[in-house]
Amino acid sequence: MQRVRHRLGLRLCAALAVALIAPLPLAAAGIGVTIAGRPVALHPGPIERVGRVFVPLRGIFERLGATVVYSDGQINATGRDGSTVSLRIGSTSATVGGQPQTLDVAPFIVGESTYVPIRFVAEALGATVNYDGVNAIVSIVPGPGGPVEQPRPVQPPRPIVPPRPIVPPRPIVPPKPVPPPQSALQLDALQPGRGAVVTGDRPTISANFTQRANPNSLRVTLDGLDITAGTTRSQTGIVYAPPSPLQPVRHTVQVVGTDIAGARFERSWTFTSGKAPPAGPLKLSQPKPGAAVDATFNVVGTARPRSRVRITATSDRALVPPLPAATFTGETVAGGTGVFSRSVTLRAASGRPIQLTVVATDPATGDASQVKLTLRAR
Repeated sequence: MQRVRHRLGLRLCAALAVALIAPLPLAAAGIGVTIAGRPVALHPGPIERVGRVFVPLRGIFERLGATVVYSDGQINATGRDGSTVSLRIGSTSATVGGQPQTLDVAPFIVGESTYVPIRFVAEALGATVNYDGVNAIVSIVPGPGGPVEQPRPVQPPRPIVPPRPIVPPRPIVPPKPVPPPQSALQLDALQPGRGAVVTGDRPTISANFTQRANPNSLRVTLDGLDITAGTTRSQTGIVYAPPSPLQPVRHTVQVVGTDIAGARFERSWTFTSGKAPPAGPLKLSQPKPGAAVDATFNVVGTARPRSRVRITATSDRALVPPLPAATFTGETVAGGTGVFSRSVTLRAASGRPIQLTVVATDPATGDASQVKLTLRAR
């Protein structure tokens, strides 16, 4: 009886020893897996056996972008770059790219899942495997093909927002035109005077400005006819000598423009002309046409005795700012013999042209004669 009990005890000890020595698969609790730095959730999870980490067959192959064919214990996988891996359940023999390899531990089956060694499979597909023992993380970095894209999370559908009601656009109301500022500039020293009657049929038409005007903006009309081109214009006034006799009727002169500040003005006056013998000729003896003159020069000439002589000199550029142009306007009276002389001061920039206009008006008839010269500033 004691021999029987002794034999049973020996058999039990042997069975326990075999059970302790055999490598049983154990769930690798706490071991995480990352691919390209992104955590991977495997179901079922990794299993550790004899110091090696095993993972489910399809879970790791598919996440590395490989295709897997499993048949009767044979595992054939092809990576994205064309690399091939062949394994067999329970065998440590494998083939990588057609070359035989030997595994430390053979693939095995637990339940319905086939487990393969993660390091061998990943490196056979061109990936790099690192194991962080402190944090229990197996890190897989895919090869040159780049990290395998993880499936994007499904975004919840956006809520349907009802369309806003269509509001008709407001009618466009054009802005009210802003009237330009009006200038306080007035006409002074009118010739012929306002409402005057002159016997001559070619009277001098002139006016002075009470403020400085912009000569380039001036427009002068006589009875609706534009005479601007034949009118001498300056910052201080206008002078016009009719080139042909006027009809013995009532005439209207209109001057439109802006002052030097840009404010607009529009002024006019009327007079009546008659018939009389034409005025004597106006002649200038000094200066000569095209002459170079100093800032101060004399205008000398002859006209009918006692004629009123109006002299205007302009240049497009003054010598001293801020005035953009140089202007001179002055008058004198011819003596009993018709001789007149007047000093002109015009500070024009050196070399610039000077337009000189001299108009003589007969005191008896109001007729005018005119001379225009172009000079040059010295």
